Amino acid sequence: MRIAIAVHGRFEAFDLARELLRRGHRVRLLTNYPRWAVNRFGVPGDCVDSFWAHGVLARVAARLGGPRLVRRWEPQLHRLFGRWAASVIRQQSWDVVYAFSGIAEEILREQVCGSSLRLVVRASAHIRAQDELLREEELRTGTPLDRPSPWMVAREEREYGLADAIRVLSSFAYQTFLAQGIPANKVKLIVSGVQTEAFRASPADLDARCARIVSGAPLRVLNVGTFAYRKGVWDTATVIQALDTARFEYRFVGPVAAEAAGLAARLQARATFVPKQRQSELPAAYAWGDIFMLPTIEDGFPAVLAQAAAAGLPILTTPNGAGGDLVHDAENGWVLPIRSPQRFVERLQWADTHRHELAEIVRTSQARFRVRDSSTVAAEFEQLCYDYRGASFVRA
Repeated sequence: MRIAIAVHGRFEAFDLARELLRRGHRVRLLTNYPRWAVNRFGVPGDCVDSFWAHGVLARVAARLGGPRLVRRWEPQLHRLFGRWAASVIRQQSWDVVYAFSGIAEEILREQVCGSSLRLVVRASAHIRAQDELLREEELRTGTPLDRPSPWMVAREEREYGLADAIRVLSSFAYQTFLAQGIPANKVKLIVSGVQTEAFRASPADLDARCARIVSGAPLRVLNVGTFAYRKGVWDTATVIQALDTARFEYRFVGPVAAEAAGLAARLQARATFVPKQRQSELPAAYAWGDIFMLPTIEDGFPAVLAQAAAAGLPILTTPNGAGGDLVHDAENGWVLPIRSPQRFVERLQWADTHRHELAEIVRTSQARFRVRDSSTVAAEFEQLCYDYRGASFVRA
């Protein structure tokens, strides 16, 4: 198949493009990353169209003006990328046009897309569900959050309408689309994945983790990703403050959102904050931990959960992400309700007083529960395209 993938950033698009190329498809990746950066993820430069100036402009806006300036420039930035991508796509004919929500409208309105399968991928929950959850979090915490603008809500809903199908990354996201009245036959769930072998813990790492746990040393509680209210850090702070620091250590790996900088500063005495790491350095970050905790309020598919699961870490998380897809209660972790910090406290206290049971979870979970690999995601994406277009495609 001839497949165009348009993404303003990276998300899982680079992995999908690489795996589709390996399956013999002709893929064109349209992104605002430079070609050399895309090549690090295994996508050849000659398969990439780069609007790198757009990426530079977006980063400059974020650094100089923060969320307010980004919000002010949002319509111009998204339309700019959408128009550029549409101009590239119209130069050829495509079997499948696959665009990330937010930059898809101009692409989907292109006449050349009339004979293509037009797919929109939403990397989070339905935008109205996302906005409502974040509005509730603003009221609960008293902190203004980076919520979707009315302009973006309207734009994304137009994109949902223009698409032949909407691909979502988790069961949670799928349910939010149904709850917003999108027909079930238009929403397609393909649970995301990661490069599992890159994050798979070595036997030595697993042995060291189990020995550390049963020794009675403080349990190491890890979080990777942006420290932000959307990720449940208000509840994380409550958990940290409720537990004995002699029994638990906490480490956060990743950037701190501006909204949560004050909260992070208040936790400095009880937790360690490590700057954002390259993906190649993350396996070492996961090897440090004994338990992975992400009490997220809203997520489409937090890749860090899949990475943690591949690394053999027991997981504490919520259903509002990929918890329901990745975590089997009491077998490789626990899925707890959102905004329930006391439940997280109780589960960590259980882990502290049941060290041998926790070590057994570490020993068995990686072997018993295989995390979805990017190659599996590509195979299911391929099947989705064939199912939609049927005989109009000739299989390789």
